[in-house]
Amino acid sequence: MQPHEIKPDTKLCTILGYNAQTGYMRRYFNRIMKHNSENATAIALNITDEHFDFTMSNVGQSKVDKMMIEREFGQTAIKYCESIDECAKREERVDFIEVKDGKVFGYCLADEAKALFEKPEFLDDQILFVAKVMILANRWFNTKIDVDSIPLLIGENNG
Repeated sequence: MQPHEIKPDTKLCTILGYNAQTGYMRRYFNRIMKHNSENATAIALNITDEHFDFTMSNVGQSKVDKMMIEREFGQTAIKYCESIDECAKREERVDFIEVKDGKVFGYCLADEAKALFEKPEFLDDQILFVAKVMILANRWFNTKIDVDSIPLLIGENNG
């Protein structure tokens, strides 16, 4: 989705990372939205290490209520969370945060992604990554979780 395509009824979330604008997380999220004919997009916040603390310290008081965290900030983001789920504790990282009543809650999707497949140990990281983004799209925008469409989403050349 291009900036000029964002309308008042477009549903939004945020992605935080070094290259959030051009990264895989945004690319797959937007492909999943398009595949589901959902009017939603991820607003990318490209930041550096020096701006991470300021951003995360203030996210609870911002208008952001759901944010995907790129891999490079997954471990560091934990300390800004009011609480984290069991998966995040075990993996020592968060994949996304949600803000409720000014409090930041962190979550890891590794267990949920693996649970979508009969034999997750045979899957590559890219398939599990797209499965995580699909889970988030479902959680936030009620899109369909269709693991059979993952190869199609990976194979798309346009974003």
